[in-house]
Amino acid sequence: MSPISPTARLSDPRVQPDISYHPDEARWQARTAQRLTENSNLPKTPLPAGFPAKVDSPLVWEGKDWKSESHTGLHTGLASSTTFPLPTLGPVLRALSEELHNGRGFFVLRTIPIESYTRSDIVLLYVGISSHIAPLRGLQDANGGVLSHIKDLSATFTPDKIGGPAYTTDKQVFHTDQGADIVSLFALETAKEGGVSRIGSSWRVYNELAETRPDLVRKLAEPWDVDEFGKTPQGYTSRPLLYHHDDRIIIQYARRYFTGFQGLPRSPGIPPITEAQAEALDALHFLASRFSLGLNFQKGDIQFINNLSIFHARDAFRDDEKQQRHLLRLWLRDPILGWEIPSELKPLWERTFDVEPEEQTFALNPVIRDAVKGRRVDAKN
Repeated sequence: MSPISPTARLSDPRVQPDISYHPDEARWQARTAQRLTENSNLPKTPLPAGFPAKVDSPLVWEGKDWKSESHTGLHTGLASSTTFPLPTLGPVLRALSEELHNGRGFFVLRTIPIESYTRSDIVLLYVGISSHIAPLRGLQDANGGVLSHIKDLSATFTPDKIGGPAYTTDKQVFHTDQGADIVSLFALETAKEGGVSRIGSSWRVYNELAETRPDLVRKLAEPWDVDEFGKTPQGYTSRPLLYHHDDRIIIQYARRYFTGFQGLPRSPGIPPITEAQAEALDALHFLASRFSLGLNFQKGDIQFINNLSIFHARDAFRDDEKQQRHLLRLWLRDPILGWEIPSELKPLWERTFDVEPEEQTFALNPVIRDAVKGRRVDAKN
């Protein structure tokens, strides 16, 4: 793709930059070159007040650091470490929870023999195991839904009905989920080809930006207009994507909130992002990709990641009639080990975890979450 030319689009703040959900490395490099040509002092920009020049923690890692994968009757909503006791595995899971919150930030439980269980028993098993990691489950959908299915539904729904890549075979770019401390994924089936799960340390990305492009650190720490896709009267909320809070770095972002995706295009009336913001979005993705680790996710595996310190992504994939990628997802929080949440994010966390155990529902079959249902027709009104 040809480099970005210095057109009116680059200097007109009323126009959305040429950026889409799928990052384009050539455009990122061209945009970076253009902005550094216009202002060669950007790499000398002071970091925001209080932000560290470098963070040093087990949470700072790169994919190359890991040479093997050795790291790896009751209402279901009432499943807990008490009602779902695991005398042998339970203490191990609590130690792994400590590792999630204060260590490297991820682990995988390997190959649970799911063929031996019904779908409802699989859900109970998943919820029970996860309760030992973090007891609070977050709301992912209307009507108490705390369990999501990640599966290609493009054969059932047209693109205008799907507003998130989770329900396609499309690549998912590096991001964090919105409003959860821990993201857990349980593989019921893998793809025929592709679909590799990838994770990257956001702390490692931060160190790279703080050293080479502190101006982008400042940009990420400023308020951004986040598309709410019609969920609020104004249409968007404003908050930073990057925080230094309680001596921890937290990055919370998903690219589609600034570019749209298929049936959920960017809502009208929201101020366009700037060229600096567009560069920052690309920098987060491509740096996370550079430092990432690909996990050999197998059927029966459960992956847990610290959503406050780790980006995750997924390669595009191909299913066939016999083998179709299918994951279950939980959003979790531990009230004891959980990190202190910045004030700007607290309303989101409060909404996510404001669901009583008896009100929680667990869908046994895939549905498109209400938050990512296509609203292309509504967006035109």
